[in-house]
Amino acid sequence: MKKGFVSLVGAGPGDAELMTVKAVRLLQEADVVTYDRLVSSDILDLIPPGVSRISVGKVVGKHCVPQDQINEIIVNLALSGRHVVRLKGGDPFMFGRGGEEALVLKQHGIDFEVVPGVTAATGCSAYSGIPLTHRGLNHGVRFLTGHFRNDEELDIDWDKVADPDCTLVIYMGLGNLQHISDRLMNAGLDASTPAAAIQNATTAKQQKVISTLSTLPEDVNHAGLQAPVMIIVGEVVSLSDELDWFQSASNVRRQSGENVDHEAFDMAHA
Repeated sequence: MKKGFVSLVGAGPGDAELMTVKAVRLLQEADVVTYDRLVSSDILDLIPPGVSRISVGKVVGKHCVPQDQINEIIVNLALSGRHVVRLKGGDPFMFGRGGEEALVLKQHGIDFEVVPGVTAATGCSAYSGIPLTHRGLNHGVRFLTGHFRNDEELDIDWDKVADPDCTLVIYMGLGNLQHISDRLMNAGLDASTPAAAIQNATTAKQQKVISTLSTLPEDVNHAGLQAPVMIIVGEVVSLSDELDWFQSASNVRRQSGENVDHEAFDMAHA
């Protein structure tokens, strides 16, 4: 039997309109789609009727489908001669374990492609009015994971990371937020450094908390934010209120998760 083909596709940060043209086309051409927990229902609605869907989502602390089993599912589907779309939230190669899955496919002689997506870092920052880089405020950006597999302790060189001239973007850091805050301050980062937490970025349920490094854990807990949450630390966060084009006083309905008239919203902000 002829081997199939696997497309490792980035679904973007949540808003279906932020998917690439190629990603949407591949969903239309797929024989089967395996998808993560963070892939939104609007994106899943783009999959044509009759195309098989397999959920392989994982929740922190509750791995309903272990990574080894996900790899096995993808390989077996491809070996059966199907075109498999492996749909991953954000970008496959940005804390998405896309590299691990690509290596497994390579080991089994299965052809594949990688289709990048808008990573959660850029989606969260853009939709929160936080430019990741801004002249005069920072000289670079660091992307970190806030959660190691099997709940291992975060083995990070905090002295190198605690750079006041660098923006820190922390994926999956909600559960370790207090620990991250403490370690950054102990490494010398000022307690008053602006910091933000963004939940469900780019969607109608987006919420954000703007605070400081020392008070962010308490403020996030008070706001009741739940994963997925992106943490951004750095002076660029101070621009959030001024540059926030997405979330405004007229955006209360988005906060409550109600349906939004996007056309009316766009006209109000034209």
